[in-house]
Amino acid sequence: MFSRFFIDRPIFATVIAIIMVLIGLMTVKSLPVSQYPDITPPTVMVSASYPGADAATIAEVVGTPIEEQINGVEGMMYMSSSSSDGSYSLTITFENGTNLDDAVVKVQNRISLAEATLPTAVKEQGVSVMAESSDIILFIALEGDNPDRYNALYLTNYAQLNIIDELSRIDGVGGAGAFGAGKYSMRVWLDPEKMRVRGITPSDVSEMIQSQNLEVSSGSVGAPPAPSDVDFEFTLTSDGQLQTAEEFGNIILKTDPNGSILRLKDVATVELGSESYSTISHVSGKQAGLIGVQQRPGANALDVATKVKAKMDELSEYFPDGVHYEVIMDTTSFVNASIDEVLVTFVETTLIVMIVILIFLQSWRAVIIPMIAIPVSLIATFAVMKLLGFSINTLTLFGLVLAIAIVVDDAIVVVEDCARLVQEGKLTPRQSSEKAMTELQGPVVGEVLVLLSVFIPTAFISGITGELYKQFALTIATAVAFSGFNALTFTPAMCALFLRKKEGPNPHFFIYKWFNKGYGSVMKKYTSAIGCLLQRPLIAIGIYVIICLFAFWGFMKLPTSYIPQEDMGYFMTSVQLPTGASLDRTDKIVTSLADQIKKIPEVDNVISISGSSMMGGGSGTNMGSLFVVLKPWSQRKGKGQDVDAIMAHVSEIAGSYQEPIVFSINPPAIPGLGMTSGMQMQILDINNLGADALQKVLAAMKEAAKKDDRIAQLTTQYQAGVPQYAIRVDRDKAKLLGLSVDDIYSTLAQFMGGSYVNDFVKFGRTYQVNLSADSESRSRIGKLGRLSVRNANGNMVPFSSFISIEPAIGQSTVSRYNMYTTASITGTPAGHVSSKETIKAMEEILDEAAGDQFAYAWTGEAYQETQAGTTITFVLLFAVIVTALVLAAQYESWTDPIAVVISMPTAILGTVIGCLLLSQSISIYTQIGIILLLGLSAKNAILIVEYARDFHQSGQTVRQAASDAGVIRFRPIMMTAFAFVFGVLPMLFATGAGANSRIALGTAVVFGMAVNAIVGTLFVPGFWELLENFREKHLSRIFAGSDQTSKRLQNTDKSASGEEN
Repeated sequence: MFSRFFIDRPIFATVIAIIMVLIGLMTVKSLPVSQYPDITPPTVMVSASYPGADAATIAEVVGTPIEEQINGVEGMMYMSSSSSDGSYSLTITFENGTNLDDAVVKVQNRISLAEATLPTAVKEQGVSVMAESSDIILFIALEGDNPDRYNALYLTNYAQLNIIDELSRIDGVGGAGAFGAGKYSMRVWLDPEKMRVRGITPSDVSEMIQSQNLEVSSGSVGAPPAPSDVDFEFTLTSDGQLQTAEEFGNIILKTDPNGSILRLKDVATVELGSESYSTISHVSGKQAGLIGVQQRPGANALDVATKVKAKMDELSEYFPDGVHYEVIMDTTSFVNASIDEVLVTFVETTLIVMIVILIFLQSWRAVIIPMIAIPVSLIATFAVMKLLGFSINTLTLFGLVLAIAIVVDDAIVVVEDCARLVQEGKLTPRQSSEKAMTELQGPVVGEVLVLLSVFIPTAFISGITGELYKQFALTIATAVAFSGFNALTFTPAMCALFLRKKEGPNPHFFIYKWFNKGYGSVMKKYTSAIGCLLQRPLIAIGIYVIICLFAFWGFMKLPTSYIPQEDMGYFMTSVQLPTGASLDRTDKIVTSLADQIKKIPEVDNVISISGSSMMGGGSGTNMGSLFVVLKPWSQRKGKGQDVDAIMAHVSEIAGSYQEPIVFSINPPAIPGLGMTSGMQMQILDINNLGADALQKVLAAMKEAAKKDDRIAQLTTQYQAGVPQYAIRVDRDKAKLLGLSVDDIYSTLAQFMGGSYVNDFVKFGRTYQVNLSADSESRSRIGKLGRLSVRNANGNMVPFSSFISIEPAIGQSTVSRYNMYTTASITGTPAGHVSSKETIKAMEEILDEAAGDQFAYAWTGEAYQETQAGTTITFVLLFAVIVTALVLAAQYESWTDPIAVVISMPTAILGTVIGCLLLSQSISIYTQIGIILLLGLSAKNAILIVEYARDFHQSGQTVRQAASDAGVIRFRPIMMTAFAFVFGVLPMLFATGAGANSRIALGTAVVFGMAVNAIVGTLFVPGFWELLENFREKHLSRIFAGSDQTSKRLQNTDKSASGEEN
C-alpha cells in the first residue's frame, strides 16, 4: 500500500508538504496580477493623415488602397476603419495566439505595397503601423494653478517632454502618451488680404520657409588634407534651422529693387501653437494635460501602477511652481478591490469549512488535519500556475476559492474514516489509518482522476472562451492533484499522529447535541428513502427521468450571456449635437454637462473631450465624450449608488438639455473587447446603397427596438448627412483668366485646410511647421470668395471670379468593416434579458427593417459570444464521456461508471433552480460552475460505488451492498457537501467590485452541489444495483472474460491489502 510508507514516516511526509509550500511561496510573488488573463485578440493600428481632405476623399484615396492590400493578411479575423476630416485609422484584429510583433511586420509589409498609390501629402506625413497595447490602466492629469500660464497646450507638451519617456521606461509599461492638446507646432496664420495686396500665395510662403528653415552641414576649418603649418581644426556651425516664432517671422518672402524687404510676419501671424485644434479636453472643468499609461501584456498591473505612481512622485519634485498631478482614473483599483473581495471570500470560506468539519467530527484534532491540508495544496498550486504562464486574476482566484472546499474534501474523506475506526476502539490510530487507506486509496485516486478528466479537456478549447475555461479549470485541477497526493501521504500520516478516541458519554456542548439529534433524524429518513427506491426501481427511474428532462429543458431554455456586466468604477457618456455644430458650441454643452455630473455625490472626477467620440463614432465637431470616474466601491455600498443607478441619474440630467443626444454606457467586462459593453453590430452596405439608406435602416431599427421588450435601447453615432459646402470651379473661366486648376485647389487647401511645410527642432524634439489662413478668414463661407490665386501673368485673381458655392450634404466620418461601408449600432439588453436574446432580437429587427439589402457582423463581446456558440454543450458531453472512460479503465467495468455519472443531471437541475430563483442567465461563469459540478457529483457517487463493490465482493447481496454503501458514505458526503455549499455561500451575497461574476459562479455551484448531495446520492445505490444485476445476469454471459478479469483484479487487490496488513 502506497500510503503505508508515509504513515510509518510522518516526518518524511511533513517535509514533502513543507517543500511544496516553500516552492509555492517562492513563486507567488513573481506571478503577474491582472483582472483577466491576457485573452483579448491582438490588434494592430494603422493611421495616416491627409490635411484638408474630407472624410469621403480620405476613405477613397487612402483607405481603399491600404485596406485592399491588408485584407486577408495571415491570422486576421476582421478589420475596421474610420475616415474623418484629415485623418484615417484602421484597426486589424487578429486571431488569439497570433504573435503581435509578427502581425505588425506582416501589416507593415502590406502597407509598403500600398504606399505607391497614396497621395503625396499622405506619404510626406507617413503611415504609422503599431501594435495596440492593452487598455489604459491609469489616467493622470497634469494641472496648473494659473490657467493663463499653464494652459492645456503647455501642460500636454510638458508631459510629453518630461514625463512620457520616463514612464515608458518603467518595466511593465506597454506605452504612455500625452493628450489633451496637440503637439507643439510652428503655426503660420496667413492673412489672405495682405497676401493679395503683396502678390503672395501660400505656395510662395511654403517655398520660402523650406528654403530658409533647413539644417545644413557647414564643414570645418583646417580639416585634412591641410598645409603643414595648420595647428588646429575647427568645426563650423550655422543657424540654418530656425527655432523661435520670431525667427520664423523674419523669413524673407521677397525683396524689391528699392531695397524693401517683405517678411513672413508682414503677411502672417507666427506662433508656437498646437499641431491640431480638433479636440478640447477638460478634467472636472479645468484645463489639463492628460497622460494615459498602458500595461504591457503579461505584466503585473498592480505593480505597474505602483511604479508609475512612485515615478510621478519623483518627477513632481521638478515640476514648475504651480503645476501638480493627480491620478484621476486607476483601473487597477477594480483589480485591487475585486481581488480583496475574493480574498475576503477566501477567508470566509476557510472559516466556514473549519466550522462545518468541527460540527460533524466534533473534535479539534480532526479539524486540524484538513485545515493544514488546505494551505499545502493551494500554495503549491502557485508553482504550477507559474509554469503554465498563468496570472493571479479573477478566474484563478475563483478557482482557488472553490478549490478550498474541493481540497478539503479529500482530507475529510480520509479523516472521517480514520476517526470512525478510531472511535470504534478496536484499532490504534496508526492501524486505523492503515485500514482506512486500504479502503480509500482506490476512491481517492478515482476522485482525483475524475476531476482531472473533467477539467483538463477544457485546456484544448480555442479562443477567448477556451482561455477563460483553461485558467479556471487547470487551477482547480492542479489543486486537486496536490490534494489527492496529500490525501495519500500527508493526511494519513497526520491522522496516525493526532487522532485519539473520544472518551466519556456523548458531547455536552449544546450545538453538538442539536446537530447529532438532527443528523440522526436525517439519517433515518435517508436510509428509508434509499430502501424505498431500492424496492421500487420503476418509481426511481421515473423520478430520475423527470429530473433529467426538467434539468436539460431548463438549461436549454434559460437565457444565456457571455460575461456578467460589472461596476467597473467608471462609465462613458456620449454627447452628440446636431450635425454641423461647431467645436466651441459642442464644448460649451459638454463642459456644462460635465459640471452637472460632477455634482452627483458618487462621482469623483469627470474627463471631458469635445470633438471626438471614444465609443466608436469617430471624430466630429458635434461629438463629445465624458469619462465619469466614480468614488471607490467602499463608499458606494448603499442603494442607488451602483453604476446603473448613477447612469440613470446622468440620463435625468441630460434630459434638461434640448440639443444634444446623450447616452451612457458601461465599459466592457473584459478590457480590450471594444470600447463599451453591449451588443455591437456592424451593418454592412454590401449593395452600395449609400449613407442615406444606412441612416433609414438605423432609424427603423431604433423605432422597432422601442417596441421590443428584449432591448433597453439601441444607440448609434452614425451620421449620414452633415452640412457641407460644395465648391464648383468654372474651368472655362479659370482658363480664360490664366489660372491652373492645380494652383486653385492647392491654394484652397493651404488656406482652408492647412499645409505641412517642414520640420524644426526645439527642446530636443522635432516638430512640424504648418500654415493655414487665420481664424477670421476661415470663420464664414462668404470669406472664401476673397481668397486669391496668382495667374500666369502674375496677377492676383479672387476666387469669387471663377467659383460658385452650393450647400451640400456629406459625411463627417466614413466607417468601414472588412472593406464594406458600415454603420455601428449597439444594443443594451433590457433588465433580466440575456445578451443572447438581445443578439437574436437585433438580428430579427435588422431583417425586418432591411431584408437582404444589408448584411451584418458582430464585434467585441457579441462577436466572442456568437463564436462560442454551443461550446458548453460539447464540453459537458466530452467531460461526461471522458469521466466514464477513466472510471471504466480504473474499475475494469462498463457498468460501474454509469452508476457514477448517473447523478450528474441532478447537479444541473440545482443550477437551473438557482438561476431561476436569482434571475441569473447562463454565462461563462455558470458554465464553468457546471463543469466543476460534474466532477464533484462524480466524486460523491464514487464513494458509494466503491464501497458497494467492496461489500458485494465480501459476500453481501447486491441490494444489501448498495444500501450499506449509501448509508455508510452518507456522513462524509454530507460533510463535504456542507463544507462546499456553506463555504461558497458568501459568493451569493457578494457586493462591490466583481460582485456579479462571483454571484453568477456562486449561484451555479451552491445550488448545484446542494441538490446533488440531497437528491443525487439517493439514486446512486439503486442504479448501481440495477446495473450490477444486469452485468451479472447478462453481460457476464456475453463477456465472460471481462467478468473474470474484474473479479480477478478485485481479488488481487484484496489479497495485496491483506498481505500488507
